[in-house]
Amino acid sequence: MARHIVVGVDGSAPATAAVEWATADAQRRGLGLRIVHVCEQWGYGDEGTKDCAGVLAAAADRARGLARDVEVTTELVPGHVIDTLVGESASADSVVLGSRGVGGFAGLVVGSVGLGVAGHAAGAVVIVRGPSVVQYGRRVVAGDDGSDESRAAVQYALEQARARGVPLYVVFAWQMSIAPPLAAGYSKILEGAREQEIRMAAERVMPWREKNPDVEIIGEQVVGHPADVLIQAGGTADLVVVGSRGLGGFASAVLGSVSHAVLHHVNCPVAVVRPRTRQA
Repeated sequence: MARHIVVGVDGSAPATAAVEWATADAQRRGLGLRIVHVCEQWGYGDEGTKDCAGVLAAAADRARGLARDVEVTTELVPGHVIDTLVGESASADSVVLGSRGVGGFAGLVVGSVGLGVAGHAAGAVVIVRGPSVVQYGRRVVAGDDGSDESRAAVQYALEQARARGVPLYVVFAWQMSIAPPLAAGYSKILEGAREQEIRMAAERVMPWREKNPDVEIIGEQVVGHPADVLIQAGGTADLVVVGSRGLGGFASAVLGSVSHAVLHHVNCPVAVVRPRTRQA
């Protein structure tokens, strides 16, 4: 089992928020913390390297100041940010990033680095929206659609809920189709399908409850678009966890529409989880 969390830093305020979140998570779950800064200025001489080292040192000081009992290690490396962080994910419990920032972390809401790493990393990638982290102690929300990706998401969400001592809400969203005109009886077929999907979603939650009696697990079956439902649920959550529906290669659309929408519209931290059996 991976025994450390990786947090990528770039000197921005959201990256500092990511360090704070990752440090708290490492402390709760008894994990080490590995702080990584990819120095894209490596070829710019001693001054550029010194700046990179300063970014890394400041992040390490912040982490050690928050939790002296967490083992903190640092790594300053040259290269491509996304490639490096995806490589780090192979041996990490999770990778934590700020939602946006300067340099390689620039973007609209979630920058290109966050989207790239979330789409290709092994395991969980947590995107933290800065500039500060608030721990509400309310609940962890996980999206469920019955896929391997959502099962991995629920597993990670379960670990998070246990460590925080909060309930886990497993949310299944059913999007109703529009009945075509003049289709007699079609609405009854749709209603039957809806009831079956909701019943199957409720049944999927039962084994999680049986295996984890120490965590309160609540199944929610809601009619609505999955992205809209999860965005709304995120308004009262410490963390929203979704599965990655990516197909692998860097040329593909690596995040599904639901994950993409949740990353851009949920204000609390969001974890995108890829099953580790799938090649990143």
